[in-house]
Amino acid sequence: MLDRALQATSALWPDIECAYGWVHAAAHALGNEDQAPSRLVRRRFDRVLTTMRRDAADAGSLQGAIRHFCKLARGWRSGLFHCYSMPGVPRTNNDLEHLFGSYRYHERRASGRKVASPATVLRGSARLIAATATRLHAPTARELGRVNRKDWAELRKRLEQRRHARVLRTRFRRNPQQYLAELEQLARQSGLPP
Repeated sequence: MLDRALQATSALWPDIECAYGWVHAAAHALGNEDQAPSRLVRRRFDRVLTTMRRDAADAGSLQGAIRHFCKLARGWRSGLFHCYSMPGVPRTNNDLEHLFGSYRYHERRASGRKVASPATVLRGSARLIAATATRLHAPTARELGRVNRKDWAELRKRLEQRRHARVLRTRFRRNPQQYLAELEQLARQSGLPP
């Protein structure tokens, strides 16, 4: 069975070998194992892209994929090299995915839910930041005491507005006619001319 599969796909292997070489070279350039400065990494990557664009026809049936890769790389080029010039910026989003995955895991353990809890939707902007900050550094009592009370009150107000909007949506879904009747009644009481 394996021999039949290899024979059936044997015509594709030269194209795959050519394209794989270029993609591997691009990954190697972006891997930056020698910790070169960002301008040198950019130059290496541009060299690979130039070769790919120039010799795309050599990839045969994968020529369209190579051209698409070059087009996307050109579009993302402006933000592709920041991680090499700024220490602490990860090269991939794996760290970010791990961070959110860890939050989701702990939320799931605490609540038993398999989907995002409504509290995450409502208070996610505060909860995610708090969870991230406390993983990096546990705040001391002195740091917590220095919190700007105005900012804290403003955040609480925004979170309460979100919660109130959610309550209203729930009331509307449960009984739309009653909700709309109450709105009409409020509009009549506001003193606006009918």
